[in-house]
Formats: sequence, C-alpha cells, structure tokens
Amino acid sequence: MKHQSKNNEKEINVEDGRRNEPECTDKQPVEEGQPVTDKSDGNDDSLEDMHAKIADLQDKYLRTVAEFDNYRKRTIKEKADLILSGSEKAVSAILPILDDMERAIDNAGKTEDVQALRDGLELIYKKFEKTLEGMGVKKIETAGKDFDTEVHEAVAMVPGMGDEKKGKVVDCVQTGYTLNDKVLRHAKVAVGQ
Repeated sequence: MKHQSKNNEKEINVEDGRRNEPECTDKQPVEEGQPVTDKSDGNDDSLEDMHAKIADLQDKYLRTVAEFDNYRKRTIKEKADLILSGSEKAVSAILPILDDMERAIDNAGKTEDVQALRDGLELIYKKFEKTLEGMGVKKIETAGKDFDTEVHEAVAMVPGMGDEKKGKVVDCVQTGYTLNDKVLRHAKVAVGQ
C-alpha cells in the first residue's frame, strides 16, 4: 500500500515505513585490489596517501611538542641561573669599594690626622654612590618636596610649620632609594602639618 501526500512528493511505503527514493547512479563499482577514491568532491588521494599525510602530520606535531618542551625547560634553567647569579654583577661592582674600606681601616691606625681619615671616607662614600647609580640605584629626593605616598613614608607630623610647609617634607629620617624607577625603600620623612 503506497500513500502520497500533497506536501511530500516522495512515495512512502506504508508497510515497511521506508521512502522510495531514487537510487544514486553516479557511483561506479570498485574492483577488488584497486584504491578507493571519492570522485564526488574532486579529491583523488588514495587511502595510502591519506595515511602517509596523517603520519607526516603526527610526526610534525610530535616534533613541535618536543621543541616547545625543550624551549620551556631551557627557559626555566635560564631563569634559575639568573636568580642564582643575578647578584654577581652587583657584588663585582662593590668589591673594589670593600677593598678601599679595608685600606682605610688599615691606615686609620697608622695616622693621627682626623681630616685625612674624613677625606678618605668621603672619597669611598662618593665612589660607592657612583657605583650604585651605575647600577640604576638613585636616592629619593625629599628636601622641600611635597609629601608623596608613592615614595615617602610619614613617620612624624610636625605641627605649627605654617601654610607654606603644610603637606611638605620637613625632615628626612631615613633616605629612600629607587632601582630603575621602582621604589626599593621608601624615604622615612617628617611632614609639616
């Protein structure tokens, strides 16, 4: 028994529930031993070629993963080396100053000239400041500056300083330093109130 509706122009076999559709006639039979090809989308690659491409892509993928893993391990090792020996440059720059201090201490016992000792200490201090500046360390200027919480730490408020000193740094208790514009230590200051 076949039934045809107005909306559906295909015949439906009511007994087994299947549609009677036209068979595809553009498929050709494949002989045994020949590679299977799909000519409907224009791709003429054989199954063996596809397997070769898959193997090649897998090999490329595995090599890429291995290269990335080696890169990651190398980067971790370099970071660890930088952390362990990162202070080497700073220590090397400071060692000559340590030598100067040792010479000054040795000579302090041999002379009674206080001014010569003072001059020697000032020279060592200036050399040390210059070395630190060469490494990017700078003093935070405080004299007469407006109080700035980014670089200053208020340890005291000084009342009765007048309107011109209100909110300004009056005295520096401990010098602050920056390293390449990053605050290493805030300057501890007294602020006018």
